[in-house]
Amino acid sequence: MGRLAVQDRKTLEVDAVIGADGANSCVAKSIGAGDYDYAIAFQERIRIPDDKMVYYENLAERYVGDDVSPDFYGWVFPKCDHVAVGTGTVTHKGDIKKLQLATRNRAKDKILEGKIIRVEAHPIPEHLRPRRLLDRVALVGEAAGYVTKCSGEGIYFAAKSGRMCAEAIVEGSENWKRMVDESDLRNYLEKWDKTYWPTYKVLDVLQKVFYRSNPAREAFVEMCADEYVQKMTFDSYLYKRVGTWESSGRFEVGFQYHWKLDGMHLERRNRFSV
Repeated sequence: MGRLAVQDRKTLEVDAVIGADGANSCVAKSIGAGDYDYAIAFQERIRIPDDKMVYYENLAERYVGDDVSPDFYGWVFPKCDHVAVGTGTVTHKGDIKKLQLATRNRAKDKILEGKIIRVEAHPIPEHLRPRRLLDRVALVGEAAGYVTKCSGEGIYFAAKSGRMCAEAIVEGSENWKRMVDESDLRNYLEKWDKTYWPTYKVLDVLQKVFYRSNPAREAFVEMCADEYVQKMTFDSYLYKRVGTWESSGRFEVGFQYHWKLDGMHLERRNRFSV
């Protein structure tokens, strides 16, 4: 049996431990899981007048640009009777309040007369922890580093990884007829990596390509107007898998990106040379 110390100094004897205690995981520290780079996400929950809330009834907004974040994005997400306005960054954590102010300025006409009802900040893991498993202790969710690049989503992957780990324990124990060991929990990691590694890799590449400069972000926004891109993005987000792009679609989207990015660079050079 494993032993787990809890805050009131009692000890629990368990067959296995699933570390689902977030980005600042104590379980991760206890197994020497290592650190990871992280972004800081900052948001204000703002209650706005009902007539302005109607605008966000079927809409969420994402802002890109160096003013709101040099390497991520700003957002306005509706939350039932209020909106969450926020931004995030890895490289400029010390400027987070300035970036937040710029995000609010982007949305100022739509959140006018709003009242801040809560301020929140949270670290967002930028990659997996070097170690996610030791003996009969496994990490899931943000404790393991399961947050996607580009979108910063972690809720779905936290729930899914927790379920997959629990299923691996039940299966490995043969419905509690035998004690599980590290190999049983490793089945969870192997299944997780096989299923979701492509998703994480593709979103990592997208963030590096499209969030690196204002011209790249502008090209990305232009591309998002394409119905094929919208369909593939929606399907990938809905099913949490990288969609299968048709060869013609990949070529067309890639050509559009390079053409628009080159055109924007040329336009800016001409603008500054006049």
